[in-house]
Amino acid sequence: MNFNNTIQKAFEILEYPLFTINQAPVSLLSLMIFVFIILLFIFFAKLVKNKLLNRVLNRFGIEEGLQFTFTRLSQYALISLGVVLAFQFIGINLSGLAVVLGFLSVGIGFGLQNVTSNFIAGLILLFERPIKVGDRVSVGNTEGDVENINIRSTTIRSLNNISIIVPNSDFISSLVINWSHGDEKIRVDLDVGVSYDSDLDLVLRVLKEVALENTDILKEPEPEVHFREFGDSSWNLKLRVWILNPKRHYYVRSDLNCAIVRKFREHNIEIPYPQRDLHLRSSNVKLSNDIHD
Repeated sequence: MNFNNTIQKAFEILEYPLFTINQAPVSLLSLMIFVFIILLFIFFAKLVKNKLLNRVLNRFGIEEGLQFTFTRLSQYALISLGVVLAFQFIGINLSGLAVVLGFLSVGIGFGLQNVTSNFIAGLILLFERPIKVGDRVSVGNTEGDVENINIRSTTIRSLNNISIIVPNSDFISSLVINWSHGDEKIRVDLDVGVSYDSDLDLVLRVLKEVALENTDILKEPEPEVHFREFGDSSWNLKLRVWILNPKRHYYVRSDLNCAIVRKFREHNIEIPYPQRDLHLRSSNVKLSNDIHD
């Protein structure tokens, strides 16, 4: 009997109206169920996201960035549905969303402008896709691959294997270099200086051979060698090549430099040291030739 009374009183406490929203009373029990529904949909959204990405979309050979956008939007849609259903359960209709927006506007007034701008920027990134997961990007002095695009920020894995968290608004308002956007092939330029005593035709032929022998270099567009200028101590040339994978531009540049050194030594082509003229001026200081024992 006492047990039943305890349960009854517990329910009375849980169902006691704490406040009203849009003429709907809100009790502790309804708040608990409200939170439970939202958490349930968040869990379900993550489950669907992982299943879609790992089992369904991969089978169709869909590009990685498009997979991420589709699964992320699906996750947001399910969570939004859960929020709407949770409001409906506690007796607040769709106009309750206006209440949420009202709370959000109050929050913005208390200093959440950056959070809101990053959230909107995250949606823009997902829909317009100026960057996507897997892209090689440069933000400021940081170069790396996009790993994840979240609501507030984007994670970039740098070339030093360091995770860098960049606010989404930086990708909208700042200069961002996307090496992988659209056509992924990029041009790599190498500056080379050779001695004035060199055989010019031989130099041009050797540089072209170096480019054609590298497997990372595209045959179309064809590698080019340009005579740029007459330098102080060298003919200054530029080797211009195209590669398909922008993530390998550092490796390609290093391989070409090494191959040029070896080829030049093989053909006795000199890469001159920078020359500087040294002018000595006589001094009026008198030097003593006396040597004291």
